[in-house]
Amino acid sequence: MTKSRLFFAIFSYVAFTFFLLSCNNELNQAPASLTISEGFKNPMGFHDDKPTFSWQLPVTTDVKSQSAYQIVVASSRELLPNNPDLWDSTKQESNQSTFIEYKGTELQSRQKVYWQVRYWNQDGHVSEWSDINFFELGLLNNSDWKAKWVGLDTAKDSIKCVRKFLMHRPQCLRKGFEISTEVASARLYITAKGVFDVHLNGKDVSDDVMPPGWTPYNHRIETLTYDVSELIASGNNVLAVELASGWHSGRISRGNALYENFASPKILCQLEITLKDGSKQTIISDDTWKGTTNGPTRLASIYDGEVYDANLEMPNWTTTSFDDSTWIQTETDVITDSVKLEPKRHNTVKTRTTIDNVKLVSAKNNTAIFNFQQNIVGVPKVKVPMKKGDTLKIRFSEMLLNDGTFYTTNYRSAKSTDYYIASKDGIVEYTPKFTFHGFQFLELSGFDQSANPEASWVQGLAQYSNFDQNGTFTSSHEKLNQLQSNITWGLRDNFFDIPTDCPQRDERLGWTGDAQVISPTAMFNYDMYSFWSAWLQSMRETQSEHENGLIPFIIPDVLQNNNASSGWGDACVIIPWDLYHLTGDKSLLHENYEMGKKWIGYYQSKAKNFIPNMHSFADWLQPFPTKEGKEGNKGDTPRDLINTAYFGHSAHLISKIAGILGKEDDEKKFKDLYKAVANAFENEFFDEQHGKLKTEHETQTSYLLAIYFDLLKPETKKKAQQHLLATIKKADNHLGTGFLGTPILPKVLDDMGEIDLMYKILFKETYPSWFYSINQGATTMWERWNSYSQAEGYNPQPMNSLNHYAYGAIGQWMYERIAGLASLEPGYKKIRIAPIPNTEFLTSASASVKSPYGEASSSWNIENGEFTLDVVIPPNTSAEVQIPFGTEANLMVNGNNFTETSNVKLISSDKNVVKLLAEPGTYNFQTKF
Repeated sequence: MTKSRLFFAIFSYVAFTFFLLSCNNELNQAPASLTISEGFKNPMGFHDDKPTFSWQLPVTTDVKSQSAYQIVVASSRELLPNNPDLWDSTKQESNQSTFIEYKGTELQSRQKVYWQVRYWNQDGHVSEWSDINFFELGLLNNSDWKAKWVGLDTAKDSIKCVRKFLMHRPQCLRKGFEISTEVASARLYITAKGVFDVHLNGKDVSDDVMPPGWTPYNHRIETLTYDVSELIASGNNVLAVELASGWHSGRISRGNALYENFASPKILCQLEITLKDGSKQTIISDDTWKGTTNGPTRLASIYDGEVYDANLEMPNWTTTSFDDSTWIQTETDVITDSVKLEPKRHNTVKTRTTIDNVKLVSAKNNTAIFNFQQNIVGVPKVKVPMKKGDTLKIRFSEMLLNDGTFYTTNYRSAKSTDYYIASKDGIVEYTPKFTFHGFQFLELSGFDQSANPEASWVQGLAQYSNFDQNGTFTSSHEKLNQLQSNITWGLRDNFFDIPTDCPQRDERLGWTGDAQVISPTAMFNYDMYSFWSAWLQSMRETQSEHENGLIPFIIPDVLQNNNASSGWGDACVIIPWDLYHLTGDKSLLHENYEMGKKWIGYYQSKAKNFIPNMHSFADWLQPFPTKEGKEGNKGDTPRDLINTAYFGHSAHLISKIAGILGKEDDEKKFKDLYKAVANAFENEFFDEQHGKLKTEHETQTSYLLAIYFDLLKPETKKKAQQHLLATIKKADNHLGTGFLGTPILPKVLDDMGEIDLMYKILFKETYPSWFYSINQGATTMWERWNSYSQAEGYNPQPMNSLNHYAYGAIGQWMYERIAGLASLEPGYKKIRIAPIPNTEFLTSASASVKSPYGEASSSWNIENGEFTLDVVIPPNTSAEVQIPFGTEANLMVNGNNFTETSNVKLISSDKNVVKLLAEPGTYNFQTKF
């Protein structure tokens, strides 16, 4: 053999060996959808210096699951992946790909952090490194701020509004400054006691709506960070801020002294600039700022609307060319340690949807009424012909009276009216900035009398916290699809920085009971983990004001009445529990655990022989109450029964949470407490022999609470279930439940195997039912089952919102049971796909959810005696799939007769359903019946 042939042979052998070795450790596709903490991607001004990391595996046939991972974190992009200076997790043998705790070098305010991740698949093959992601921390400590609170004394004007509440003139504030050389980067850190709109050199810094948002201002004010590098130039610059009362200084906060609520609004901002020569320059809010209240926005109130006088517009006041020599010097306040300044931990409100499908309803006597055909929350954008000096009046309503006239009685004392005073003849454009309204109908008056109103005069700008859609649900039934639309619109409309009970009247408060019943449905439909986490922080802060562990009715607690309600305060336990099951994030349980324990302590302080004597809103707005008026609002389920039921339920949940967190002593203590409460509950309220209520009124909710919270002995429970069915039959298969009973009803009937009965209740057309409101023209969920009727108009009760999300809690059952898509293990690590169709009402339904591991979906269809189920199971999970109408013998999978494989294994089969365990992938199942 020649040397050349020998060399070639050796080379070929080495190459072939290398090829074989590389095949055993081949690269997989990189992980994607990297996020930190509650789902943030590349955030700026981030709040969490101890973040968690999550990612998703690619959807490919080579990757079913993860066997290990490695995360690298560095202070600069160039150090990754080989030289991470902040943290290297090293290879961790784990299938966990969500909420991995950061365990590296302590992070600091302003720090920009870069990270990457890779994984090993089920066969031990390593992936490519992910793209490099980053997060930049905001100012984490009060000591990071060198600025002062600045503003004008607007309280001295003593302007009084409804019920003689103090109003503040909106302020225009500005500060000029000079930059000597080119800018490398710049960050604006800003917040307000009030709400603001900030400009830099005449440009809007952001499109945020009414930032910074609503928190317990006596504990915490959120701050925002903006990258303004492109808005600053060498030479003269100007920072300009419009400032209004918002929640902090408006009558929505009821003048409570704890909140400084009628102190004049103030701004706090710190502009930190890094120049290209490496030097730094900081512009702060201080007494060198100047301001005026003589701008065009004369008044602005959340409840009452905005007054805008175009005659007072100040052209170019946000630019360097403006002369502010007549403006006055601002007043200053120092930052206090008692109120924390912390980066906002969920997204701001944005204008998310524009409604153009507007109908002109009527036009006469210089007044026009428009129908947006959807009940929304936000503001109008008007483009209207006017005469100089005339005032355009803009009013809002959710529904018209039977005769087509405008109706605002259910807004109560909220004026909810905007005014625009024209400075010229011609077309004017106006959009309110410092208020928001709940409305479907809009009335304009005061426009040019010679003009003929047109539908194009108005648009609706729907505004809500900036979260994205997380799930979808649709079916073959038009009204069920309308119900889904009503649910999702009601959610968006009432998630205006906090979860509100209603968006239109003089309330718009964060009622805890409403929130706890809707949170699972909200999470199915929208990606709002951070939204709920932020609100729970406000709840913890508010509880800290009460040594006895009390959780107020509303968060933030502007009522300050030192009272609590069962079913409402329990939000502090129920919401974290539900969020954990939907996300799999234990840190949420850690964060809220002590709050839940304190709430149990509040129950204990009110209980005698485990029966708490405390306030309760009870089964709020149950239909057909035996009492009238305010007492009738609470329904007929006894208060002490509800108190005891929720006492036991929260104790049970805290016991389970303690077990998950490894707190064994607490787990036993609270489990024993739950058993003691359950025993007292059964003895007090149930006839053990017959399983029947001993109370004066036999309500659906009484049975539902007892059964769902597992407060009865097994033999008593079986009897109680039959009495529940009797109460439903007595109501002709209609709802008999209010806020507390309604979300539990489908879950109890589900567990009882009474799915067909639940379908009958859901598809009822007459009052009280979900479809009743749809038949009356509803486009959102209502506060009452009979808030309005086409025949009789508005319910005469003064408390009557047509945009109130609580009864939308049925949405969870629509996803989990009609479409059949649910989390079987926390965070969808294991998924249950188990639709139970009812052919009397539906021929198809489908749902999808963006789980922490990727999109999961379930879609079924019945046609010509054949049932088809299409399923998507994301990587790094598994699913228990239940196929109705089938047997092992007549089941087809992906077009072939079923046989067990490594991807699909049989769990069980009978004449009604086939249960399978399926690995990640896309499947088509078919059966005939």
